[in-house]
Amino acid sequence: MLSDEAVLESVTPEPELHSETHAPGLAARLNWLRAGVLGANDGIVSVAGIVVGVAAATSTRTTILTAGIAGLAAGAVSMALGEYVSVSTQRDSERAVLEVERRELAEQPEEELAELAAIYEGKGLSPATAWQVAEELTENDAFTAHAEAELGIDPTDLTNPRHAAFSSALSFTVGALLPLLAIITPVAIRIPVTVIAVLLALAFTGAVGAKLGQAPVLRATVRVLLGGALAMAVTYGIGHLVGLAI
Repeated sequence: MLSDEAVLESVTPEPELHSETHAPGLAARLNWLRAGVLGANDGIVSVAGIVVGVAAATSTRTTILTAGIAGLAAGAVSMALGEYVSVSTQRDSERAVLEVERRELAEQPEEELAELAAIYEGKGLSPATAWQVAEELTENDAFTAHAEAELGIDPTDLTNPRHAAFSSALSFTVGALLPLLAIITPVAIRIPVTVIAVLLALAFTGAVGAKLGQAPVLRATVRVLLGGALAMAVTYGIGHLVGLAI
């Protein structure tokens, strides 16, 4: 007869080993995706405001589309240039502080080793363990270890201004295409269709952006919807007044 312990061992499944994978750069990719969603949101609101405003002043499809396409082109170029300048400045700053760190490692390695150990000790490691970690990381790749621990920068993964500019322009363009397509519907339903399509798209981008940013989805979605609705209402009112005046 089997003992109680033997019976338990025979019916109790062995615990499964779960290996949790952490993809490198996951946080950075989520940030880029979130920025793309926000760029699309900008494209939707900007061009929707333009086409709704112009449609309130005139029913000529060519005029409305010309204004919308011009707004799309100007917005995409502006977003790309702004992102390129911003990210280039960030990259220059990262390179500057990395060069300072590289020089300090060459000129005063002992002081830098003590500084690295102090950082890990400040994170909760015992002095002995912190010193051991600092020594092992320094032996493996001192520059990368100090850059990540002191500066929070991965020297092998610096921001790329060209990628940022392209992503920004692309996301803006994708978002701007929706109101452009919606506004070419028949005159009688042109503005209502555009408004409904824009609000639905804004609800989607607002929810996705909030989800990626780990923010309250409902609050963020309502905020984006109110902002988009206000933008279209203002441009519609201005366009209507201009149409009456001319």
